Amino acid sequence: MKKRYRKLSDYLKERYGTRVMRIPLNAGFGCPNRVPPSKGCIYCDPTGSGFGALPSTVPIPEQIKTFKERFAMRGISKFIAYFQAHTNTFASPEVLWERYSQVLGDDSIVAVSIATRPDCLSEEVLNVVARLREHLDVFLEIGLQTINYKTLEIINRGHGLAEFVDASIRAKRRGLELVAHVIINLPWDDMEDVVETAKVLSALEYDGVKLHSLYIVEGTKLGDMYNSGLVRMCSMEEYVERVVTFLEYLDPRMVIHRLVSDPPKNGVIFGNWGVPKIVIINAIEKKLEERDTYQGRLFGYLRR
Repeated sequence: MKKRYRKLSDYLKERYGTRVMRIPLNAGFGCPNRVPPSKGCIYCDPTGSGFGALPSTVPIPEQIKTFKERFAMRGISKFIAYFQAHTNTFASPEVLWERYSQVLGDDSIVAVSIATRPDCLSEEVLNVVARLREHLDVFLEIGLQTINYKTLEIINRGHGLAEFVDASIRAKRRGLELVAHVIINLPWDDMEDVVETAKVLSALEYDGVKLHSLYIVEGTKLGDMYNSGLVRMCSMEEYVERVVTFLEYLDPRMVIHRLVSDPPKNGVIFGNWGVPKIVIINAIEKKLEERDTYQGRLFGYLRR
């Protein structure tokens, strides 16, 4: 079967010679956008999107050991240490290195993923990330969500597009592998925003992208807005349409780390239209087949 987009699983197997799994880590970091008086992004759950990880009170080596034992039963022997919860560059360089270095010395850890925000990537922080890269492969995952500055204000991201572009350029200068986080179905965005987001990421020469489907959880401003009828979510069919169009405009060399979110198991008001994640992935792949289209089909807008 023709490969319609560049899957992460294929990329990792090519790179490391075997199947690789991510181990979600909670290193106890906070988020600058949740420091009072700011209350954070309107959709962010209390775990800071780290609901798949263990509590930060569990030492990092113990977190790794726990997940390795779980994955061992599935025959997995290579892992990516994924600093997932909250903003994983929101600390002093000394604290960052103390947390990051705890994954070193384990031959089964082949890479590190660091999820963060563009406004938490100072030169001093990038120095620490570059130092880590001397020991392991590093994926620096930077949250953008959308290029629409009006939507960024509505969701209270706490940064604009300029900060994202600046952080991306400076990180790229250091040879870091960049992965962008994008929410493809924000209610205030339309297809033009989806296309422009794909173009901007391609122009910035991102190495990968994670597409997220917006989910809504209890205890968030977005949850209150949804329950009050102030927010309408698009249909699953429209989400599939947006993803397919995004892929068509995306640089074909970019690795697709995710096509749809994994909502938390508890407290969900709206998540993935009430269907399993695989159903949505299958619908996206079916639409690509029906159209006989693929990632990068419309990638001809950059004059390089």
